Amino acid sequence: MKNKLHAKELLGKLMIVLLIRLSRLFPDRLYIKMIYRLVFGNRCDLSSPKLFNEKLNWLKLNNRDPKFTTMVDKYRVKSLVGAVIGPEYVVPCYGCWKNVDDIDFSKLPQKVFLKSTHDSGGGILVDQEKGIDYAAMRKRFNKRTLQGKNWYWHLREWPYRDVPPAIIAEEYLVDQTNCEIRDYKFYCFNGVPMYMYITNKAGYIYENFYDMDFSIVDISHGFERRVPEYSVPENFDKMKQLAAILSAGYPFIRIDFFNVNGKLYFGEFTFYDWGGMKPLSGEWEKVLGDLIVLN
Repeated sequence: MKNKLHAKELLGKLMIVLLIRLSRLFPDRLYIKMIYRLVFGNRCDLSSPKLFNEKLNWLKLNNRDPKFTTMVDKYRVKSLVGAVIGPEYVVPCYGCWKNVDDIDFSKLPQKVFLKSTHDSGGGILVDQEKGIDYAAMRKRFNKRTLQGKNWYWHLREWPYRDVPPAIIAEEYLVDQTNCEIRDYKFYCFNGVPMYMYITNKAGYIYENFYDMDFSIVDISHGFERRVPEYSVPENFDKMKQLAAILSAGYPFIRIDFFNVNGKLYFGEFTFYDWGGMKPLSGEWEKVLGDLIVLN
């Protein structure tokens, strides 16, 4: 029985990979329905959505403010966020380039963090004292920027579709307090932060969800909770305040912060948590879905 279940799960994953490779053959609505069916095992109701991820996918198709493209652009969003909550909450950026070979590292700090403006993940630390591996950087970044990798096609998160591909160099953040960079991700519903989770940025990934009183809640995407539990950060109230300001006017948006040595930095805007394709545990699909009010 276990072997049959494993084979079925493996087949489902292979079908998802194949569908993603053939993504450009399908219109948005049909593609979303097909991926959703493979991931969740049931149909996605896009006519009268009720569940959390159903509503996120409805928003992909029906809530298309051009401003969203700037908000997911890792370079242009810095000016936007700085104007709203203050530049002190923005990770310093040293430049923006189309090509790795255009970067003059002699004009940059010894350590910088490089990442793409239009991609998810894939950033790297460059430490000039240890030498610069240009071949590795070209392989990682030029393929993504010069050949125009477009994250939109993966799960039809349309704000990424028109982000100009580029490379940015940011200040390398090191947390001397926790020995890891912790990511605080707030689920906000029309300007009201309701739940959040903490995850780490290196090693084995944990995911601990809390409410706005920092009480434990059993929401899960399938990752383990870190034990012992995280303690309440001293600037937790400030995070909630900033999340409320940045999320005002959006039916749902996830606001991320880094908390480094007691200083807060904006991380990113996420309109579709996990691309709208990561099931939540228990009744949380319904509970969080009820919090998203669609117009």
